[in-house]
Amino acid sequence: MNNKTRVAIICGGQSAEHKVSLMSAKNVIAAIDNEKYEPILIGINTDGSWLLLNRQNFLINSEDPKNVALNIQNCKKIAILPGSKGIILDVENGNTIDKIDVIFPVLHGPYGEDGTIQGLLKLAGVPFVGSGVLGSAVGMDKDVMKRLLREAGLPIGKFITLKNQKLNYSDVVSRLGLPFFVKPANMGSSIGVSKVSNESEYESAVTEAYLHDNKIILEEYIDGREIECAVLGNDNPQSSMVGEIISNKEFYSYESKYIDSEGATLEAPAKISEEILQKVKDLSIKAFNCLEAEGLARVDFFLKEKGELVINEINTLPGFTSISMYPRLWEISGISYSDLIDRLITLALEKIKILIRAKINL
Repeated sequence: MNNKTRVAIICGGQSAEHKVSLMSAKNVIAAIDNEKYEPILIGINTDGSWLLLNRQNFLINSEDPKNVALNIQNCKKIAILPGSKGIILDVENGNTIDKIDVIFPVLHGPYGEDGTIQGLLKLAGVPFVGSGVLGSAVGMDKDVMKRLLREAGLPIGKFITLKNQKLNYSDVVSRLGLPFFVKPANMGSSIGVSKVSNESEYESAVTEAYLHDNKIILEEYIDGREIECAVLGNDNPQSSMVGEIISNKEFYSYESKYIDSEGATLEAPAKISEEILQKVKDLSIKAFNCLEAEGLARVDFFLKEKGELVINEINTLPGFTSISMYPRLWEISGISYSDLIDRLITLALEKIKILIRAKINL
């Protein structure tokens, strides 16, 4: 009898981070404990269709992050039945194909870590790794995230939010100084991000950011070291060893994060004082709890010259590629890639048990 926990790993998606998700899923599949778990691989194509993939051959150009793609040949279109607690249906004939116990959504960006798929999975009644609808949504939206952090008294930089509009360049400079950054409010992996030093760059940066979202964020440039900390847990989260990103580019770009292994280096543990180390770890937990995160997150900081810390952002579904910082930070903290996946799945199953107990006590 097969007593393995059936884990559906969902990858791909409709965001600009589709390829990042595929590379993340590749590494999760390679590291998952096959003695304990039976992985089922689901791919979301760029047109939004869900496909049951062959885990032995689910990628095309699997070694090329720039050109990696889903192998959709001979794949069945599927759907997860609402209220079924994990039943997968064949879209063409309505027959039941499989039943899963838990879902690991290895998805990044809109439709993956913004609360949308989390809401669908809650309606389906199946446990899943990571934050719920609220934590995912506020973690994705940089504007809402920063407002909540500010309300909680946590340190953030100056920012301006624009929605379907553009502020005069001189007004931005008077409020933020030079240089400054322009970003889509709801996007990750540094996609659509530009560093602005003059009016011409501002015009093109705003145009680029609005290609990805109808709300954009203008942020002050903070001259500081880039510090990162990983968080793991539900009600009693723990923080990892702290690392420092040393970028070899003008800023920590998409290419540096996922394609060019030489684009940035991770120094871990970071060369910081014990006092700063503890402050980073404490602020990471506070940000995690403030933003209603669950399961996992990576919190990014700037460390100024005089020791002041500024929270840049939280990422509730950080990358799991071979050069991603979240699994690397846990590895240097004593948790292997395989054990990390195990813990994340366990945390997902714990959440559903608590929910079931709550319903019984109603």
